[in-house]
Amino acid sequence: MDNVRAALADVVTGNSDVCLTCSFQAEDVLLTRLAIELDASLPILFLDTGYHFAETYTYRDEMARQWRLNLINLLPDKTVVEQEAEHGLLYQSAPDQCCKLRKVEPLFKAVAGYRVWLTGLRREQAKSRAALEESALFTLPGGKQVLKLAPLAGWTTRDVWYACEELSIPLLPLYARGYTSIGCEPCTSLPLDPGDPRSGRWAGRKVECGIHIEAAAK
Repeated sequence: MDNVRAALADVVTGNSDVCLTCSFQAEDVLLTRLAIELDASLPILFLDTGYHFAETYTYRDEMARQWRLNLINLLPDKTVVEQEAEHGLLYQSAPDQCCKLRKVEPLFKAVAGYRVWLTGLRREQAKSRAALEESALFTLPGGKQVLKLAPLAGWTTRDVWYACEELSIPLLPLYARGYTSIGCEPCTSLPLDPGDPRSGRWAGRKVECGIHIEAAAK
């Protein structure tokens, strides 16, 4: 963990234009813990889609209280009720559009206000993340670039869980029920493939929500 702490210290200490996105899954919570040791006021961004498991909301609130997080809940333009009244169950009919409205647009709008974006992404999480770099410029819609950092890029799931245990970090209770990658409740199931931790997302229809996909070059 020392190398991660050192990497974070170079970025977090003394800077006010850094944010950290946290889904409250294990790697994000670990990264949050290490980052707030350096700056307790660091903005922690959570995508509040309105569709999360009740356990996720309870855990988020408890960790925010215990650690006194500077938690910023990012909300979509429309509530779940408003969206469903207009479009029906988009997570069934058009999951990409649902993710765009409830995740991608709110996050990119928020991240545009910072220079550095810290994430808990890891290469082992999915084939789509196998080439993940620890540090890279990320282009947002509109052309602005932010420095996107993934200090845990090379970590395994075992590394993350061991570090959480070492630091006495309680984990989201859904892991104990067999979930390996946890997002919105309607789009998250137990893994379909034991060898693929994200195989329980979107019923296998896709593997990414879009928040880690750069805007297409014009």
